[in-house]
Amino acid sequence: MIRSNNARPVASLAVVAMLSVVLAGCETTNLGSMFGSSTPAPAPEPGVAPEMPATIRSDEIVGRWGLASYQDPKDRTRTEAMARSQCRQPYVITAGASGGVIMHLADQATPQELRLKGSPSGKNYIGPAGPTPGEQDREIVSFDGRVMITRFVDKDAGTRYGNMVYVRCAPRA
Repeated sequence: MIRSNNARPVASLAVVAMLSVVLAGCETTNLGSMFGSSTPAPAPEPGVAPEMPATIRSDEIVGRWGLASYQDPKDRTRTEAMARSQCRQPYVITAGASGGVIMHLADQATPQELRLKGSPSGKNYIGPAGPTPGEQDREIVSFDGRVMITRFVDKDAGTRYGNMVYVRCAPRA
């Protein structure tokens, strides 16, 4: 039997223990279902990670570029020389109004603003806003400031266009 002078501390201890059990249940249980609410908690979207910044800035790829492509890695050196010779008619990448770059998507005649996007794996991509990598994105396979090599994520576009080699053209005299 509990004496009256010990009743208050015992009751306080019982309340604290009960609150601990309830709060522990809140950690793993949806409170709405615990208290009879019929609205389920929204499920997180699968596979959509928060957008990450690229390690390459858009202003680093703005400029005039000679452009060529290859399928076989053995052709890379020859293709870089071919791209350099295209500087007479350069592919121009301009800055976009929202901080991106103006480039073409695969099979699109009109260029549009694209974003440079990073990924948890450390890869960089160029493409429209959305999940990374998206089907319309191109992966930046290699970039040293002078030569940039990209490949479309979409298998069909990647097969048709191959590895795109951009060689920075010398500034106009």
